[in-house]
Parts: sequence; structure tokens; C-alpha cells
Amino acid sequence: MTSPNSRHAHVVGLGLIGASLALALRACGWSVTGIDSDGDVTAAALSSGIIDDTVATTDLTVIFIATPAGTVARLAVELLGSNARPDLIVTDVAGVKGSIVSAVDDPRFLGGHPMAGSEQRGLSGARDDLFRNCTWVLTPTDRTSPVTYSTLHGILREIGANVVAIGAGDHDRLVAIASHVPHLLAGSLMNEASLVAEEDAVLLQLAAGGFRDMTRVAAGDPAIWPDILFENREAVAQSLESLERRLKSLRRALLDDGRDVILDSLLTAASARRQLPGRALNSDDLAYLRVKVSDEPGVLAKVTMAASELLVNIYDIEIAHGIEGVGGTLLLAIDAQQTTLFADALSTLGFQVVREQ
Repeated sequence: MTSPNSRHAHVVGLGLIGASLALALRACGWSVTGIDSDGDVTAAALSSGIIDDTVATTDLTVIFIATPAGTVARLAVELLGSNARPDLIVTDVAGVKGSIVSAVDDPRFLGGHPMAGSEQRGLSGARDDLFRNCTWVLTPTDRTSPVTYSTLHGILREIGANVVAIGAGDHDRLVAIASHVPHLLAGSLMNEASLVAEEDAVLLQLAAGGFRDMTRVAAGDPAIWPDILFENREAVAQSLESLERRLKSLRRALLDDGRDVILDSLLTAASARRQLPGRALNSDDLAYLRVKVSDEPGVLAKVTMAASELLVNIYDIEIAHGIEGVGGTLLLAIDAQQTTLFADALSTLGFQVVREQ
């Protein structure tokens, strides 16, 4: 696994995600400093041992920005502008990526989004295992430094996350249906149930596992969502429109005794649900590919995005040789069952691939 020489991280924003990230890094032996716009939160994080200090040292490796989405780009530009170190990494955890990535034009910045959360809030809900086995999306661009990508990938794998790479625009389009719309639906269902319960209080006593599972995220921090939803409003609105059509179709089927339509909807949903990824791998299940790459803008993004399009998870990534100036080699650890699929895809894209024995 790729490891930076220094193991010092700085977290800006100490809510649930930022504080959990600080705990996860400290559990892996990192020195973690941090700060929050609320001085009381910063003081509480320091006194409870979530962070070691509030001031970052000069040997800083990475800065995580864990603030509301609307403030990320400004903070990233400020932090990068105030630090000339070429090896500094700045990333974020915001649930929307397009507007942020387009606003931060620096090879040291790499947008990120952990697909993790909790109904708990703030410091009291922080956990050092929040990101274990979660999907952490990175959104590299043509300007992203290969060293930035490989180092951050290694850090995220160290805290237990599964890293995937997709374009910022694709992220926003896909996460609208995978995360943003579900949050709105959970809130809508909970509000509807609460309204009915005003007349029939027994309803909430009938709320069984399915209802609780579907509405769990509605208990999360509402304050973080307006920024995310409005930054991604077009994709969210399109997803809501598609869902509205699906619900209208089901309503018509119920009124018209369309049993086949209802059954088909439930069968396809059950099949799709069972196919959600979830298999964990150990080292015996991994295979290694060496991929020769040229020194061209965006070459690393091309490799990692090809993996994501094929649902190939890169469990580890190393720069085996420096690729600055003369090109080099990437060493990729992937699911052994997907070796042929991914190697053939990379060869089709023009890469020279060697399979490790």
C-alpha cells in the first residue's frame, strides 16, 4: 500500500464525517489536527482526543475539507494558495462534485465523496469505523497529479474504504439516484406518516423494520442537505421526475387490477437488490496488473475510470516507477476474478498490461 513519508492529516470541519475521519486516521497511527468554524466544537474535539491539535505542522501530508458543499471550493482555493508545497494533497468529502472540481484548478486537489453516514450527528456520533467497507468516490481530472491520486488512494484504503474513480459529472448524475433522492424520499415518507399519526397515533406503533429501514436517513443532520441538493438540482430533479412516472404507473396498475405490472415491479426490484455489491476480499483473492503509462495529462484518470465503468474495484494502487517526464508503471491490485476483463479493457484502450504471477 502506498504510504506518504509524513503521516499528518488536517481536517477542516468537525461534524460527523470530519470527526469520524479524524478518529479513523488516528486509529491507523496518523497525527491529526483539525478545526471547525464553531470554536466550541473545535475545543470539544481537542479535549475528547478526536484531534491532537488545531494547528497543522509544516510536514502536513493531506487536508480533508469536511464543510458544507457550498464552502468547499473557496476553502480549497485558499488552502492551496497559502501553501506552495508541490506534494500537498487537498481533498473534500462533499456529496456534490461537479461545481467544486470545476472551480479548483490545481493538480494537488482531488475531489472525494465517502458514501457513508449515520443518523447520529456531530462529535457525539463520530466513529472510527464509519468508513470501513464504504465506497469512497474520487473524481480525478486531466490535471490530477498521479502521486496525489495514488497517495490519497492508499490513505483511504488504510482506513478501510473501497475506492472508485468516476468523472465529477457522472458522480453527480449517479449519486442523485443513489443518495440524494433517497434522502428526500425518506423525509417525505416520514413526514407523511407523521401527518397521518396526528389523527391515528397507533400508526407509529405499527412502524416495523421496513419502515424504519426506509426512513433511517431522515434522522440525519438536515443542515447539510440544502447545499448538496441545490448544487445538484438538475440531476436530482430529473431523478425525481423519473420516479414520479414510475409511481404513477404503479398507482394506475393498482386501480386497474394490473397484478402482472405490480408483480413484475417487485420481482425486478428484488433481483436488483440481491445483486448489490457486497463481497469482501482477502489477499488470496487479489491479482496484480502492471500497466505501463505515458506521461500525458489524464492518463491515471483514464485507467481508474475504466475500472469504475466495468465495476472493477482497485484495492491498491502504486506508482512502481516515477511517471513524471518519461512515463512509468502502475501496479494495480484487483479482484482476481476480474483480471481478464480489466486487462483486456486496458489493452483495448492502448495500454500495455502485464499480469503478475
